[in-house]
Amino acid sequence: MKTILVTGGAGFIGSNFVNYMFHKYSDYRFLVLDALTYAGNPENIPLSIREDERFEFWYGDVRNAEIVNSLVERSEYVVHFAAETHVARSIYNNRIFYETDVLGTQSLCNAILKSNGKVKRFIHISTSEVYGTALESPMTEGHPLMPCSPYASAKAGADRMVYSYWNTYGIPAITVRPFNNYGPHQHLEKVIPRFITSAILGEELTIHGDGTASRDWLFVDDHCRALDKLIHCAPDEMLGQVFNLGTGLDIDINTLAITILEKMGRPASLIKHIHDRPGQVEKHLSSTFKAEQVLNWKAETSFEEGVVLTIDWYKKNRAWWEPLRWMRQIPINMKDGTRVFH
Repeated sequence: MKTILVTGGAGFIGSNFVNYMFHKYSDYRFLVLDALTYAGNPENIPLSIREDERFEFWYGDVRNAEIVNSLVERSEYVVHFAAETHVARSIYNNRIFYETDVLGTQSLCNAILKSNGKVKRFIHISTSEVYGTALESPMTEGHPLMPCSPYASAKAGADRMVYSYWNTYGIPAITVRPFNNYGPHQHLEKVIPRFITSAILGEELTIHGDGTASRDWLFVDDHCRALDKLIHCAPDEMLGQVFNLGTGLDIDINTLAITILEKMGRPASLIKHIHDRPGQVEKHLSSTFKAEQVLNWKAETSFEEGVVLTIDWYKKNRAWWEPLRWMRQIPINMKDGTRVFH
């Protein structure tokens, strides 16, 4: 059996990826490494997978070179999701972002280098946040990296580290920069599950600033399909490359909130605008040209369809998200020294 190591595989996108690949490929074995921080939950992976002999879960930190080396030695493919990933939390406590996102990625790069060619493909999950606010629309892979938050700057450091290891040592790396993902199992700190659960509870949907900031919203299943293609593509064309993953459509936060309320039969009066968020990015819109031309991939799930699927999941899985309600907001200090909640 071929073996895929998935770091951060108990998190939102990682667990969706494991579920997708496990059911599609019966001849693959999966090793999941996860530190089970607040955003990781082993129950994100179905029990039927966790109890299968093709699956192993390893509780550990991606910064731990010993455990990383031991798992990489057993793997032909490595998909690296493990990271701290929230803008507001990076303002509140930024050090852990650099330690996990940069040094954790370095541990993997070094382990892959030591594998002496056993690892055939290393897919690093970066983020569109490394671009900062759009200077061009849509944003191509050549857009300057101008991260606007500690989180984004940590991911930019990891992004370019992976490139440097490919350029210097020839590790078989590919980097993807997904735009804003959403779907089942996403932590309530993110805007779409926060809006959905607030609507379920009949609470206000709080929007930072005037709500005109726009994003390219990518349903998580489409992201998983793209990674599947990258694992199975011809390496000569792909190694060292960066790929945006997005829909090519952007939707502002006001429209997002209104759409969710309409789908759930809730009044627009639940929307409340609050202070703007430090590190805010005003516009993100992905160019889809490279992914379409090189990977023959494009997002298949419309925003309307994806939102309905996501709402349905949160309605049916209240027992999963109820314990996380208290984590929907965190305190941060503004530039003037005042403390606010985001």
